Amino acid sequence: PSPRSFQLNGASEEALRCEIEELKRKDLALDQEIAQLLSEGYSLEELDKHISLLHEYNEIKDAGQMLLGKLAVIRGVTTKQLYPEYDLELSD
Repeated sequence: PSPRSFQLNGASEEALRCEIEELKRKDLALDQEIAQLLSEGYSLEELDKHISLLHEYNEIKDAGQMLLGKLAVIRGVTTKQLYPEYDLELSD
């Protein structure tokens, strides 16, 4: 393929520039948030541990939701109908 076949049209270039600018803004916002947390006394290790625990929580919650869904199908009810039986809140 010729080098011209890899060139982007003007709209694609502009879309990529916008996406790059948005990513730069997000990066800056995250850096500012990290700096704020560090200034409040949090350590990077503590933040990493917190993020790790959140990932673990979400994986466990997803597994629980999957099991509730399968149980709901077996019983012929909605997942929402199972929540009171297991003392769950809809916000859980």
